[in-house]
Amino acid sequence: MEYIKDTKENLENEHICCAISNNKDVQVSSKKAWLKERFDEGLVFLKSTQRGKCFIEYIPAENAWNPIDADGYMFIDCLWVSGSFKGHGYSNDLLGACIEDSKSKGKKGLCILSSAKKKPFLADPKYLKYKGFAVCDEADNGIQLWYLPFSDGAKKPCFKDCAKHPRIDESGYVLYYTNQCPFNAKYVPIVEQTAKDNNIPFRAIHIVSKEQAQNAPTPVTTYALFFNGEYLTNEQMNDTKFLKLAEKRE
Repeated sequence: MEYIKDTKENLENEHICCAISNNKDVQVSSKKAWLKERFDEGLVFLKSTQRGKCFIEYIPAENAWNPIDADGYMFIDCLWVSGSFKGHGYSNDLLGACIEDSKSKGKKGLCILSSAKKKPFLADPKYLKYKGFAVCDEADNGIQLWYLPFSDGAKKPCFKDCAKHPRIDESGYVLYYTNQCPFNAKYVPIVEQTAKDNNIPFRAIHIVSKEQAQNAPTPVTTYALFFNGEYLTNEQMNDTKFLKLAEKRE
């Protein structure tokens, strides 16, 4: 397998590891715009040269769009290998490249979000444990921060207080989201319209800055849905999923 880095210079001509190739599609354009602003902050997007979901995205933890204290670490936004790419060791290739790069940059180690049991859009805890990661913190909603230190005695990363107990003081459905996930550009407006059409109280909060993300009331900032103050899920919703979720709470 050959790999290539998406950069500011080649981004317009490279895919972002999804099935959508048209740069004019709002999902692609929103994600690429988000990436362009992160490259100067040290973000690395390493992917397969073949089209498909086979990539790793990571950034110095002090620039991560998550409420964590992990100075000196590298934060993995996403390690995703799916479909026909599974079972060939590509995850090991990508993680190995991240480790080598992070060590060369003098980082203390890696950290990444996961959970005790596999959740959608989060790293597989079984794989992380197999690769030597361990849990270093956990929020009340079961989202865990895992880390892989490069030396003994390295200080453990942790969640900020604002994310340890995910809860907000607002009724109805409230969604926090970023442009880090390309599909939000399409599906958040769909859920907003669905809620409006069905008289369901709903508010979407678009996180548009690192500072806003690092002080969010949730460990997961790409997509975090609350209901009557309680955290529900980080699983992305379309209209059908959202209505089914709402029906269960009537």
